[in-house]
Formats: sequence, structure tokens, C-alpha cells
Amino acid sequence: MSHIPAAALAHVADYFKVLSELSRLQVLCVLKDGAKNVTEIIEETGLGQANVSKHLKILAQAGIVQRQPQGVSVYYQIADPMIFDLCETVCRSLEIRLQEQSQQLKTLGGLR
Repeated sequence: MSHIPAAALAHVADYFKVLSELSRLQVLCVLKDGAKNVTEIIEETGLGQANVSKHLKILAQAGIVQRQPQGVSVYYQIADPMIFDLCETVCRSLEIRLQEQSQQLKTLGGLR
């Protein structure tokens, strides 16, 4: 990444900022199984309507989700499923780090 211009890195940082909000990650997890409307997202996340709408707007502006009008409803779906590969990579990394920390704690506990 040392050859990536600062302006491009700013876009990467903005992308990660969008993903740094728990409620937005919850919305993305709900959409993993397919397109849903706001009511369905609210039911599955337990978030309020205004909150879900705000986060969907941010996710859509970032190009992570897309809107699909269907009759009187609007359905949201994942625009690029690669987002889940990214999330799985982060989760695997966190799992490894937690296992290493757990092992270190066990080792320290054995020193008593």
C-alpha cells in the first residue's frame, strides 16, 4: 500500500468508516440472505425506523447496498457481496488474535 496516493487512501478510510458502525453491520448481516425492505430490516435487527433509514442511506451512498423499488416498497440488497469476504477476513484475524491472547493468559495462569 506504500504506492497508493493519499487521495486514494482517503477513499479507503471513508469506506472503512462506513463499516465501523455496529448498526450498519447489523443491517448488512440481515441483507446477506437477500433483499429486504425497511420493515423487514427493522424486525430482524430491532433497530428503530429512523435509525435503519439513516444507515441504509449511508450504505447506499457508499455503494455497499442498492435500492430496488418494487411497487410501493423499496427493497435493499447488497451491491457487492465482496463485503462479506472482507468481514470474514477480519473475523478470522480477530479469532486468531483472541486464541493467542487466551493461550498467553493460560500460560501466565500456570506461573502461579
